[in-house]
Amino acid sequence: MIVCVCKSVSDRKIRAAIAEGMNSFDELQFELGVAMCCGKCEESVRDVMEQSGVCASRCGVEQPVSVAPLTFYERKAA
Repeated sequence: MIVCVCKSVSDRKIRAAIAEGMNSFDELQFELGVAMCCGKCEESVRDVMEQSGVCASRCGVEQPVSVAPLTFYERKAA
């Protein structure tokens, strides 16, 4: 499956690079050019890394934080 359309990088190519010893997103980005153009593939690249056993902490991708709902109050004229 093509992960990075801009640079035509597949998940197989990413897994092969990991097998050769690349163990950080920065290394993959430098060597393969992933997430250098539009950046839309970054999360998918990090997912492939996680599936390959690299960077169990999701490699810096932040999980959405639940935010408390906002309450708006109406001001009334005196």
